[in-house]
Amino acid sequence: MIDSYGREIDYIRISITDRCNLRCVYCMPECGVESVSHDKILRYDEILYLGEIFAELGIKKIKITGGEPLVRKGAPSLIGDLKKISGIEKVTITTNGVNLEETVDALLHAGIDGINLSLDTLDPEVFFKITRRNDFEKVMRGFQAVLARKEIPLKINCVPMGIEGQNIFELAEFSRKYPVHVRYIEMMPIGLGKKYAGRTEEEILGELEKRYGTAVKFSGNLGNGPGHYYEFPEFQGKIGFISAMSHKFCSSCNRVRLTSEGYLKTCLQYDVGTDLRALLRNGASKEEVKEAIGKAIQEKPQAHQFTEKQDRHGEQHMMSQIGG
Repeated sequence: MIDSYGREIDYIRISITDRCNLRCVYCMPECGVESVSHDKILRYDEILYLGEIFAELGIKKIKITGGEPLVRKGAPSLIGDLKKISGIEKVTITTNGVNLEETVDALLHAGIDGINLSLDTLDPEVFFKITRRNDFEKVMRGFQAVLARKEIPLKINCVPMGIEGQNIFELAEFSRKYPVHVRYIEMMPIGLGKKYAGRTEEEILGELEKRYGTAVKFSGNLGNGPGHYYEFPEFQGKIGFISAMSHKFCSSCNRVRLTSEGYLKTCLQYDVGTDLRALLRNGASKEEVKEAIGKAIQEKPQAHQFTEKQDRHGEQHMMSQIGG
């Protein structure tokens, strides 16, 4: 699919649940948010049907997200079924790792093409401060379980918040010691994320170079979307950045999102979306669904305006409700 600005849209992030077993301070309030009723969440058969339609329209890569996708029963089986769709080249998952140890073999059997582990610190106390849960050891066992299955590419996603105790070097050491890519993701001013200043790519890269030596820009492609990477001397993995604020990548944006409720979102900033669930459940034909998707793609904004004053269409939901 080519949008009205000439961008090829070949990547979709599909949220399969709004529920999560952590309460990260930039993502969800401590009390949580009211969960969407099960009847409003897309069923797996609906996701697979939409997956076939998206593939026919040119989508090649799928990322499964949440909430926390591994809290929904049958997630590995869904991944296996998505992998069977003609035209889909890669299916990966982003997880907080709490349930990873117990599901990694099922994910491997399903043919998962990669796992992104969201982990913002290696300090158990800071982990609790960020997530409000005592699940650090579970996450680390999940990390080790994936590391032991060398067939599964592993990335670590870290959101530098600029808070006391969050040490960026801890996670960089993972990339030095193991064949794991570590990515620093800039804080987005969405939901509770607006409360945190975060840290820029320049800040972090400068500190890493002071400790590890000069970084060399990596020219290859290591993911589905906008991440770019650097190589450091004697590192087994690479250090990556997704810098939506300081290094705006809208001109090459290749992604759309499908929320757990079935809304197709073409830009993370705006609260508008196309209700594909309603189309499916009201008996729309495949061609009608395709037409609605095509229209949404052509209306995809040229760029986000997070640095500008938010208008009334700015996204008001939490990231867990949208799909990370």
